[in-house]
Amino acid sequence: MQVYRLPALSDNYIFLLHDPLQNLAAVVDPADAVPVLHCLKTLGAELVAILNTHHHADHVGGNTRLLQQFPEAVVCGGAEDRDRIPGQQVFLRDGDRVSFGDRDAEVLFVPGHTRAHIAYYFAPVTPNEAGQLFCGDTLFSGGCGRLFEGTPTQMVQSLSKLRALPDNTCVWCAHEYTLKNLEFALTVDRANAALQQRFAEVKASRSRNEATIPSNLGVEKHTNPFLRWDNVEIQAIVQSGNGIQTFARLRGMKDQF
Repeated sequence: MQVYRLPALSDNYIFLLHDPLQNLAAVVDPADAVPVLHCLKTLGAELVAILNTHHHADHVGGNTRLLQQFPEAVVCGGAEDRDRIPGQQVFLRDGDRVSFGDRDAEVLFVPGHTRAHIAYYFAPVTPNEAGQLFCGDTLFSGGCGRLFEGTPTQMVQSLSKLRALPDNTCVWCAHEYTLKNLEFALTVDRANAALQQRFAEVKASRSRNEATIPSNLGVEKHTNPFLRWDNVEIQAIVQSGNGIQTFARLRGMKDQF
């Protein structure tokens, strides 16, 4: 399975999955149909599935036009997003599986950003391969999504699911927010040498207009404060005594950053 990262809107990424053996494609969170259609034309591939993580317009905006071009494509989304995702036909719950080509993705229910958010995890099929996580707006490179419909407790539970995946997992999140996220991270985890090094590398990459996605889950575990709610140094900085409170205070601080 090949993954194509397609920039869209101001800072979104759309991910097109391509099975070169059958020349089939699936798309994750098509914010806009135009870059997807261009990539499909270049590959000469047939779109068979639209995998939505949640209902926000910058993740489903291309659904309708793509279905006009590929009416047989199946639209998947969370069960709790019924009537909120254009064209949705499959209503997924935690632990369900979605097939694409010769691969299966596990569906992870990860509410917090929205009440219905899901993620898709393609586990590795060979020992040397990395898993592929398509997490929408739940986990960002260096950050996490705002809590529009969920609670801090829900988001910590959701991020705990993602944090439990193997360190070498590729994290395909839907926005180019890394530099700003790491600028905030340094305000609450300033003594973290790994974070300092990562910030310098990302700053240099963005100065060259290079994408920072996909990220690596092992790197996130060591440098993303929103996966480090149980770190005692961060808890001391935000003056919190437990993980949920630490996360809530971090999210509130980031909202005002």
